Amino acid sequence: MNSSSSSPLPSRRPQRNSRNNRALCGQTLFPVIGIGASAGGLEALQLFLKNIVHPCGMAIVVVQHLDPTHHAIIVELLQRVTDLPVAEVTDRLKIEPGRVYVIPPNKDMSILHGTLHLLEMTEPRGLRHPIDFFFRSLADDLCERAIGVILSGMGSDGALGLRTIRERGGAVFVQDPATAKFDGMPSSAINAGLADIVAPAEELPARILAYLKKIPLPLNRAPVIDDREAGNLEKVVMLLRSRTGHDFSFYKQNTFYRRIERRMGIHQIERIGDYIRLLQESQQESNLLFKELLIGVTSFFRDPMAWDSLKSKGLPSIFSRKPSGGPLRVWVAGCSTGEEAYSIAMLFRESIEEMKPAGSFKLQIFATDLDKDAIEKARNGIYPANISADISEQRLQRFFEKNETGGWRVSREIRELIVFAPHDIIMDPPFIMLDIIICRNLLIYMEPELQKKLMSLFHYSLKPGGLLFLGSAETIGINTQLFEPLDNKARIFRQIHRGIRPQIIDFPAAFSHAIPVPADIAEPERKNKAHDMNLQSQTEQFLLGHFTPAAVLTNQMGDIIYINGRTGKFLEPPAGQANWNIFAMAREGLGYELNLLFGTAIRHAGPVRKQGVVIGGTQDKQSVSLRVEQLKSPESLYDLVLTVFEDT
Repeated sequence: MNSSSSSPLPSRRPQRNSRNNRALCGQTLFPVIGIGASAGGLEALQLFLKNIVHPCGMAIVVVQHLDPTHHAIIVELLQRVTDLPVAEVTDRLKIEPGRVYVIPPNKDMSILHGTLHLLEMTEPRGLRHPIDFFFRSLADDLCERAIGVILSGMGSDGALGLRTIRERGGAVFVQDPATAKFDGMPSSAINAGLADIVAPAEELPARILAYLKKIPLPLNRAPVIDDREAGNLEKVVMLLRSRTGHDFSFYKQNTFYRRIERRMGIHQIERIGDYIRLLQESQQESNLLFKELLIGVTSFFRDPMAWDSLKSKGLPSIFSRKPSGGPLRVWVAGCSTGEEAYSIAMLFRESIEEMKPAGSFKLQIFATDLDKDAIEKARNGIYPANISADISEQRLQRFFEKNETGGWRVSREIRELIVFAPHDIIMDPPFIMLDIIICRNLLIYMEPELQKKLMSLFHYSLKPGGLLFLGSAETIGINTQLFEPLDNKARIFRQIHRGIRPQIIDFPAAFSHAIPVPADIAEPERKNKAHDMNLQSQTEQFLLGHFTPAAVLTNQMGDIIYINGRTGKFLEPPAGQANWNIFAMAREGLGYELNLLFGTAIRHAGPVRKQGVVIGGTQDKQSVSLRVEQLKSPESLYDLVLTVFEDT
């Protein structure tokens, strides 16, 4: 049945809602391969289908940018090279394994509970991204059973959808750009770090089937982890910690195991012991597993209704608490490649222009992530053309600039509002004196014990009445004494300030588990240490720990916003109610000099210094060099004060 004869189709795209996606997975009990192709894709598709063995036990859905004048022959051309039945999709078509389905022209397509739905395209030609749209729905519906394939094509359509497939635990296979007639789409997927396997089109079917044989079905069931498997997982945690410096012992065990299983499937490894050996021998595999665990999936204004609520309810509540204006400080924890940090910056600009609050506000955003590569991409602020699927045309024109590759770059006025920095929320000191914390889709991957500790830390970091913005599948849990809902559906919560903290706060240094190093891991590590270690990373960590001076970032009143390095020699919490002010915390002998330097730095441009200031209160007198400067750049740190302590 031709799609033109079917009933009228809806033209409005349904909003994506990531809440409870895991619960929806499992309706379709066989894998589904989504293939995205464009220019030069027909030949690649024929090579791919020619090498599919029948029966294959999986459904194949083809999304190709089609010329409406030639669409009728694509089904015929594909049918010539495969024994699998090939058909054009009609609305509400239930898919079956062992069949090939081809999208009709000028349609968007999604999948829900194994049924394909067609929608009218609303974007003008040139701004359409049907591959992204289908891949995202495929990931939401199939989770680990979703397989994304990118073949020849121009542009970057598919890259955003592949991110969602990876997030849900699916796999990504990409045609080798050297074998593609047009390498734009394959290169875009590879450069974004999304490809699990890169191979010529004719080799991809065998690689997919081999991968699926290593991944047990049904995948919606939680894996059974006995004591032996738990011990193997601890070895992986230890290896990652020794190689990357980051601790995943609080990562949810089932999710952790699934990610390892996925890597084992890609390498065709059956025993986790063999995979541990691979980790010991390969720094590259350690890095790949590290990035796999970080997930790294985000998008601009993800869950649009929640962002609308932040704009209509959240920001007005913050503005109302500061009628005279002032700095507005935001921490975006787990910012990945920066989309959410830029989203709050754009939202702030829009709110200021629309609401015109009486006071003058200056936004300061601190955006952090474990992944240094992601942070670098975020700083650059360059994104593919297909972000138009998530950002309105009005916002694109207002806050972005076209770059030479056809993509978009965030405008300078927005980029300068944000400081991007590597940061481990489990290991590093938190930002404090904050108005808003955005931590979305990070807590869901952590064990309840760590979630509870982070909730206490977030409460401590926020000013009274500050806002916590969580992901759609996250809640404050039992921490109702710390936060109250501002909009529970949007996952926006307000800090409750009662004057006295209900419990002792665990700071990140106390979060980590102590995991003994097994002998069978420790000995090979010692033998191969010089060979395996990343010298640059190890050297940087040593220098940061031993030679980087302690420093504190404050506002003009001395309220501490961020602490770098070890400041215990110079600052200590005062007795009584917690008071995170540099003057209140300065050790004996430092307060007077620090006060003088602070005032001088604010009155006069440039840094001021004082050598040989003696710290009292200890048996052995120590002297310190103080350096205080009021910052004028970047814009996000404008007028904040940096105090640096150095031993003399």
